Amino acid sequence: MIPRYSRPQMVAIWSPETRFKIWFEIEAHACDAQAALGVIPKENAEAVWKAKDATFDTARIDEIEAVTKHDVIAFLTHLGEIVGQDAARFVHQGMTSSDVLDTAFNVQLTRAADLLLADLDALLAALKRRAMEHKFTTRIGRSHGIHAEPTTMGLTFARFYAEMDRNKRRLQAARAEIATGALSGAIGTFANIDPSVEEHVCKMLGLTPEPISTQVIPRDRHAMFFATLGVIASGIENIAIEIRHMQRTEVLEAEEFFSPGQKGSSAMPHKRNPVLSENLTGLARLVRMAVTPALENVALWHERDISHSSVERMIGPDTTVTLDFALGRLTGLVDKLVIYPERMQANLDRLGGLHNSQRVLLALTQKGLSREASYAAVQRNAMKVWEQGADFAAELKADPEVRAALSDAEIDEMFDLAYHRKHVETIFRRVFGAE
Repeated sequence: MIPRYSRPQMVAIWSPETRFKIWFEIEAHACDAQAALGVIPKENAEAVWKAKDATFDTARIDEIEAVTKHDVIAFLTHLGEIVGQDAARFVHQGMTSSDVLDTAFNVQLTRAADLLLADLDALLAALKRRAMEHKFTTRIGRSHGIHAEPTTMGLTFARFYAEMDRNKRRLQAARAEIATGALSGAIGTFANIDPSVEEHVCKMLGLTPEPISTQVIPRDRHAMFFATLGVIASGIENIAIEIRHMQRTEVLEAEEFFSPGQKGSSAMPHKRNPVLSENLTGLARLVRMAVTPALENVALWHERDISHSSVERMIGPDTTVTLDFALGRLTGLVDKLVIYPERMQANLDRLGGLHNSQRVLLALTQKGLSREASYAAVQRNAMKVWEQGADFAAELKADPEVRAALSDAEIDEMFDLAYHRKHVETIFRRVFGAE
């Protein structure tokens, strides 16, 4: 997590100040619930709230932790310094450190998820706008990197929209999965704390009580959350790879916006490189890097160990901050992407009409030729285009077997680009709904 790839709102979620504020709220709400049960005096619970507007001294907490070697105890000691030892003696009543750490971590993850969901909404809006703008802008579709049949730039944006819309739903599910809290005490049996305390704290923090915890919240929840972030990152790379391909000199159907004063190379002044797309490819790798450790965190010894802790202290902020930045960067890239319809048409024309080969094949079968004979007839004429630069329609018209089945007019009709766009509206309705 470095400033170059960070945005302030997401970084703030993971700051020590935010973390300690959440820890305080957990402890203070727990005191309220304990007071309601008569476990601690009401005035002591009220006194704890004196720290509500306090600025926790992170340096002081670090100083205490250097001696105690325990972060939660260091925080509680500092809290006692703020509210007074009499009030503080009832703080953390019946709780264990993981009640604070796990519940706070899940609060941070849900807040991060909310920012990421807003990021996805912005990206979806950009993708939809570009899809509508280029709904019928025809370009060659490619399989294996080779010209196949025509598609449209609008369909390219639409399929990315559909993918990111699925990712939004995945993240909504992951947010719900992670939005649990646990204040069940040592080993998770509630022996020293009433379950109603957990219910109250979770309600105040916008969480759901974990149905059954040990001394920690089950880590399959976190595995699902980080796996979802990994899937979203792969979706980002999927779009970035397509843009990188389109910007290749030999293709140049689209390119990243090149701002005034921007330089593409320290050595070659002519260069305009897809630097944002390449950057996004790298950032996606960083987010996915967290998935395997998150999966490995699921298996803990007995009721708890801390093998997951060091992992989560890093992947929590690193993945959410990086993904937040990447989604913002991709949205700007899509918004400003420069599209070249004329180049798309030129690329379509490069292979002399070969993209119509399937249509001719199907027409020949409809005229009574076997599929094998039809395929052979189309392929032998297509190969002349590949190898000699011939015109596909002209070769078909000169082929006796083809001419015996199809007239010149019928062959010409098969080279109409509109044929390949006839169901674009149907696909758009499926993706975006009726508008």
